[in-house]
Amino acid sequence: SGVYFFSRGMKFLHVVKPFMGLLPEVQSPEKKIKFQDRLLWTALSLFIFLVCCQIPVYGVQPPKSSDPFYWMRVILASNKGTLMELGISPIVTAGLVMQLLSGAKIIAVDESVKEDRVLFNGAQKLFGLAITTVEAVAYVMSGMYGDVKEIGPFICGIIVLQLFISGIICILLDELLQKGYGLGSGISLFIATNICETIVWKSFSPTTINTGRGTEFEGAVIALFHLLITRADKVRALQEAFYRPQLPNVTNLLATGLVFIVVIFFQGFRVELPVVSTKQRGAQGSYPIKLFYTSNMPIILQTALVSNLYFFSQILYKRFSNNIFVGLLGRWEDQEYSPSGASIPVGGLAYYVSPPQSFSDMLSDPFHAVFYVSFVLATCALFSKAWIDVSGSSARDVARQLREQNMVLKGYRNIETSMVKELNRYIPTAAAFGGMCIGALTVAADFLGAVGSGTGILLAVTIIYQYFETFVKEGSTLNLPFMR
Repeated sequence: SGVYFFSRGMKFLHVVKPFMGLLPEVQSPEKKIKFQDRLLWTALSLFIFLVCCQIPVYGVQPPKSSDPFYWMRVILASNKGTLMELGISPIVTAGLVMQLLSGAKIIAVDESVKEDRVLFNGAQKLFGLAITTVEAVAYVMSGMYGDVKEIGPFICGIIVLQLFISGIICILLDELLQKGYGLGSGISLFIATNICETIVWKSFSPTTINTGRGTEFEGAVIALFHLLITRADKVRALQEAFYRPQLPNVTNLLATGLVFIVVIFFQGFRVELPVVSTKQRGAQGSYPIKLFYTSNMPIILQTALVSNLYFFSQILYKRFSNNIFVGLLGRWEDQEYSPSGASIPVGGLAYYVSPPQSFSDMLSDPFHAVFYVSFVLATCALFSKAWIDVSGSSARDVARQLREQNMVLKGYRNIETSMVKELNRYIPTAAAFGGMCIGALTVAADFLGAVGSGTGILLAVTIIYQYFETFVKEGSTLNLPFMR
């Protein structure tokens, strides 16, 4: 069966070959790029992304309803109504599907063969462009940019073209960073930037909103000073600034800071397994197995699952609100005083997999809180454990990688089955327990009311910490003054 899969996989990859010359590509650098230049390229890529996030799509009409994609925008680094409407959705979707197909051996890829790697990356890029086109057409046809009949076929085509070109820019920026011109990946950089931008905006937004209690500023910090200045009763003003409902408050900001600190603390938890060289006598080192072994992947997958449920549930509920099965999937209401145009789930499955809005909501519906916690912990643990097999980071994969580097675990010289057995004591446990910890931190952040959602905070912190580790590693290697 291995030969069958390999043959079928190679046939699939060779189908991509004729299209390779048509695909946009960033050439790999001929020599290693200096750290300072990589910083510059990273900053330039981020600048291009942020500019695209501010340029509105030409030809669209103002939306008349709530944003059905609101719940997906955190992990997709997308910005409503702009060139970055699709964000990194095509890249993430194409990457996840191709990794799943590769991990399940439906597509066989030999990482040691250069042609296989090139063709696999080409197939992933081609799939990403196809998803970009399909999503762009779906956005236009769903009426997100206005009635298709009113806009006209020509403007619809222009909108699709704008989103397609933006998708190409996003794919190329990600490829530019991943090929060594910059630091990290475009996906991580754009997600972290989008979340940090949300936190800053919710803290300092000068937008005013009429909440029924009078005009208030959206930004929590600005609202704090505004209330202290304008209200005669300072204690009441502080109480409102710290606990006001519906809008960001100071307690939300403090909770966000607390979650940042806790996640960074847990990032340091790891087990160091001693390894020795099979070629050089006396050469040894260690292989670290972190508590967050699969990093933020469990929460990305879990959020992608829930976001898609939200999206389809909202679309169906708007059209078939009286259908009993649609009601079981989710019932929705437009959120009052919401500047983001988001609807909130008030019933059905979508309601039970969404975080309670406050502690009073938890007390009034404890089953909702228990179901939500159990769902997040279970899905994060399962996704984390499944991801190690799909992504090539299982015990068997790690043992093979160590042997290819002429390294073995200390005390298990040249016995791969014994190494796999020893690694299996740590890796599956670290994956499942680490996934549960990520889920638990997300739940805690949601319950505390952290700005940008628990998922967003977790993603931002883990990505920023990865960049910090890269800076420290590169800085110590090059003896940079600011890293001493």
